[in-house]
Amino acid sequence: MLEQGQPVSLFRNGRNQAIRIPRKYEMEGNRAILRKKEGCLIIEPLLPRNKLLHLLAGWEPLEESFPECIDLPPSPEDVF
Repeated sequence: MLEQGQPVSLFRNGRNQAIRIPRKYEMEGNRAILRKKEGCLIIEPLLPRNKLLHLLAGWEPLEESFPECIDLPPSPEDVF
């Protein structure tokens, strides 16, 4: 369900129209993606350049142990 909207002020910043984002809607970082869908403006935070490290940093370590694997060399193949 969509949250009830909050009125905001639009203003001019040079030749651009701008919006003041209320504190409760603040996003991390200083960059975002803006797109328009069905007459609505959608603002999404732009993930850091290194998305994999950002993703891995949020994961909790696993508590289970894994069986030891014996890493055998591959079998030779006749390719000709």
